[in-house]
Amino acid sequence: MKKTDNRPYIICHMIPSLDGRIVTRDWKLPRAAYGQYDTTAATFKADAWMVGRVSMAPYAGKPPSAPAKAVSAVPAGDFVAEHKSRSFAIVLDPSGKLAFRAGHIDGEHVISVITEKASLSRKAALRAAGVSYLIGGKETISLVLVMRKLRMKFGIKRLLLEGGGKINGTMLKSGLIDELSVLVAPAADGRINRPTLFDAGVESASVTGLKLIANKTLKGDVVWLRYRVV
Repeated sequence: MKKTDNRPYIICHMIPSLDGRIVTRDWKLPRAAYGQYDTTAATFKADAWMVGRVSMAPYAGKPPSAPAKAVSAVPAGDFVAEHKSRSFAIVLDPSGKLAFRAGHIDGEHVISVITEKASLSRKAALRAAGVSYLIGGKETISLVLVMRKLRMKFGIKRLLLEGGGKINGTMLKSGLIDELSVLVAPAADGRINRPTLFDAGVESASVTGLKLIANKTLKGDVVWLRYRVV
């Protein structure tokens, strides 16, 4: 098993179709299949979950306005907002485009991972809403750096990765996924140009090996497969 003392243990938890597509909104699943995703996710007892900007957007909202003085006074570097939460909702948002009405989602403290290209006004808005943010790099996010910061600054030891195909693919390519939890939905999508479980890009020539550690058939014809990354 990988040693993860300097970063969280990362479990990629997803519900793809049989052919690996992950956009679920058009699927007609059995009623019993709904809810299996959250139920199985809860069994991991993770400290945090992480998604991309598009997936997080429904949870965000219009933030409080930041005074002009506050915008000009935003210091460089990371910002850890005051909070008492022991669980966290993390979003990868390089430009800091997402606005938040509060610094928590259902009691989980929000952490926005941005880059140095995020404007002072975006940072000020995050601060005004009570959202913590981490600088993940100059123009692109270094996921290795971010994972270390999450462990060091927030004490996160176990993280559920619930991203889109590109985030999942980049995390896998970077050697940051320790375990894969796949709920295979009883659906065959078949549509081309749809995001899949892992979209690492055409330049990724390596193939990641997996070891099956558990499998179970759930209600609604869902099959739960768990793998360790080798």
